[in-house]
Amino acid sequence: MLNRRTALAALAAIPFAAALPALAETKPFTPAALAAAQAKGPVLVEVTAPWCPTCRAQKPIIKSLTARPDFAKLTVLAVDFDSQKDVLRSLGAQQQSTLIVFKGSKEAGRSVGVTDPAAIEALLRKAL
Repeated sequence: MLNRRTALAALAAIPFAAALPALAETKPFTPAALAAAQAKGPVLVEVTAPWCPTCRAQKPIIKSLTARPDFAKLTVLAVDFDSQKDVLRSLGAQQQSTLIVFKGSKEAGRSVGVTDPAAIEALLRKAL
């Protein structure tokens, strides 16, 4: 049942929600998605596998960093290590837990197996 207090609370939350920064959403990698993202701004390509403990450790770090306003324009694209072997070859990625950043169409940096938040942040900053 909707009462006056619930309705007012819901209305009061609308401006607050609109003021929150947009979170970077992880999207599946396709060559077209990469090209579109590169045309818009910085890109992080995350080579991941569901069975990879390092990948699982990277995910909350990436999520936390991409929630910050300074990374609001970053697009995150996920490559499935197990099923996208052609993409791995085209990117020169040989392992899961590989992070590649692009500034425009140029690769700005990459890391493999890194789970240190400061190192991941430094990598993401190379794309800005």
